[in-house]
Amino acid sequence: MGAKENKLGIRGSDTHSILFTDVKVPKENRIGADGFGFTFAMKTLAGGRIGIAAQALGIASGAYELALAYSKQRKAFGTEIMNHQIIQFKLADMATRIEAARLLCLKAAWEKDQHIDYTLSSSMAKVFASETAMWTTTEAVQVHGGYGFVKEYHVERLMRDAKITQIYEGTSEVQRIVISRSILK
Repeated sequence: MGAKENKLGIRGSDTHSILFTDVKVPKENRIGADGFGFTFAMKTLAGGRIGIAAQALGIASGAYELALAYSKQRKAFGTEIMNHQIIQFKLADMATRIEAARLLCLKAAWEKDQHIDYTLSSSMAKVFASETAMWTTTEAVQVHGGYGFVKEYHVERLMRDAKITQIYEGTSEVQRIVISRSILK
């Protein structure tokens, strides 16, 4: 096992490289026929994308809830910041994007449960939910102002955690390739 990685986010989960040197696997221990590995990996990734989309949705929802609660407590210019239209619009946009991400996640999960090809829906859910998480956490930091940059308020951690959802199980760019290939068939 390689050294523990010092990551930007998701720091509660250790990440290590696994190293194989001079490993030989007997042919009788192989899983599947020749060429099976790629197909199996792609199907596994499609299912994993639903999980990453759900993770991103949870991160976005948590950041929204923190921003909403903070906006009801923090005062500026003689009133709670929730009374300022710019904060109201930020919260409205957060809630709208989160709900759209939730529906995409539910659709992809439903298609998987129904044994319908969910490649397209899982890619759409993953790209939208992960980008919603990154956008929402950035906005939550803004709502918190200077406190958003302070670890005590947790939105900075959510922002760091959101970034990886745009990367693993296929980057947002890869999801757009999957989506475009599917709709251009």
